Amino acid sequence: MLLTGGTGFVGGNVAAVLTEAGADVLCAVRRDPGPDFPWAWRLTDLHSEEDIAAALREQGTTDLLHLAIDNDLPGLYRDRRRGFDAYVGITGRVVRAANRHGAAVGYLSTDWVFDGTGHLVDEDEPVNPLNLYGLFKALSERTVLDGADQGFVARVGGVQGRHLTRRSAPRRQDCGFGYFVLSLVDAMSQGRPFTVWQDPTINGIATPVAAAEIGSRLLRALEREATGVLHIVGADAVTREELAARACRVFDLDPALLSTGPVPGGSRLPAPMPFDTSLATPRTDEVLGVAPHSVEAQLRALRDEL
Repeated sequence: MLLTGGTGFVGGNVAAVLTEAGADVLCAVRRDPGPDFPWAWRLTDLHSEEDIAAALREQGTTDLLHLAIDNDLPGLYRDRRRGFDAYVGITGRVVRAANRHGAAVGYLSTDWVFDGTGHLVDEDEPVNPLNLYGLFKALSERTVLDGADQGFVARVGGVQGRHLTRRSAPRRQDCGFGYFVLSLVDAMSQGRPFTVWQDPTINGIATPVAAAEIGSRLLRALEREATGVLHIVGADAVTREELAARACRVFDLDPALLSTGPVPGGSRLPAPMPFDTSLATPRTDEVLGVAPHSVEAQLRALRDEL
């Protein structure tokens, strides 16, 4: 299996799950990940369709998971052409290389392809992104759905977990849901108070999922030769405050340390954000043959992992 984005937060967790499940994973990376990188890797020029095809040939695989992104939303606005290529351009090259090799493509997308005005939206809901990140993801989705001989799109949201390749990376609450639980656990386990941001202009509701769970669902999608759009999320739509309260129960933290407040100055993103990005999973449940786990189950799995 060829995996792009293996040095990232979600990609590292996916690589770990796939490897533990017995998959022969090769991470196509854009720069040397260093001596401590735990999985096989190959320097791969994602701006070259030929080099992506060469990586597929060398690995001898018919499965390609494309998770690589440019995780810099302000940078997308500073250089939109570069940002477009980092998402849509690379995805097009991945799809064309996979088609040449007869490989299936699994593309990781986001709940931010929606405008945040729905609630528990299905897989067939028309996309309506509010910012460049959501737009470039939505365009990349269409690149896979329209161009791949065999492929699927997997939307995720509210991803919780550890960054396995940068364990010292700071975990901070931001205007999305990512890292929210561990930022809370880091503070409250040391007796520090934690303020849950509340603001109608940030991502306030999601269906959180553990990063490791994404890996197991992507593997199942490949094994079942899935096509179309999948929603790989947890079973419960929760607000930030609800997620904080449930995390306190699961991690045995003092809820008296919790409070709510506004977003601190300097923490906002330079773009509009969807408020309610919760996703429903009717088609995904049928395609994968399994239902999503509850928030409590996701949090217990994360606690056990820590």
